[in-house]
Amino acid sequence: MSQKRVVIFSGGELHPQYIEEIQPGDFIIGADKGALFLTQHGIKPDLAVGDFDSISTQELEHVRMESRKIVECDPVDKDLTDTELAFKMAFREQPDFILLIGGTGTRMDHTLANIQMLNRALQHHIACAIMDQNNYITLTGSKIEVLDRGYKYISLLPITLEVTGITLEGFQYPLENATLKMGESLGISNALLESFGIVTVEDGLLLIIQSRD
Repeated sequence: MSQKRVVIFSGGELHPQYIEEIQPGDFIIGADKGALFLTQHGIKPDLAVGDFDSISTQELEHVRMESRKIVECDPVDKDLTDTELAFKMAFREQPDFILLIGGTGTRMDHTLANIQMLNRALQHHIACAIMDQNNYITLTGSKIEVLDRGYKYISLLPITLEVTGITLEGFQYPLENATLKMGESLGISNALLESFGIVTVEDGLLLIIQSRD
């Protein structure tokens, strides 16, 4: 059975090659400037969402015309970021996997908020990843298969105070029943030995960051 995916394009770092990440059957959401990016590259999002305060009136009209559905909100009264609104809409689709593109960039506050949103997906029992040109970021609190996606390094970072029972299989530097505490660098710059590796965690939440540099 094929995996049901939602792909979110947000307003951070965006490049034309990201369009290639879209697969047939994907439910596509454009958040604010991400919706404009999609429509400018010939992609009709299934849903455009946000306050659209980062695009012009003319560009917004283009998004309205080229999106299958649009949900607009007031930029002053809203409590959520455009990306979090997109996540809430994505959860309604009950996907197996959510891919966030444009979730990182120069705004560190937005980048960190989006990384923390991986936990929201985990709470909904949905696999999720954030991708940009140099990084592929996932989160686990149990067991995850890490595929070789062409990134040189793989780093493990706890986002809870402590992550226990960490076991790595198929990595250059294996671990068995290890503990990582927030602020420690033991998990930085590992690498895969083969086409995939397995990360197992007993307790806590562990970020897995595949990076090129």
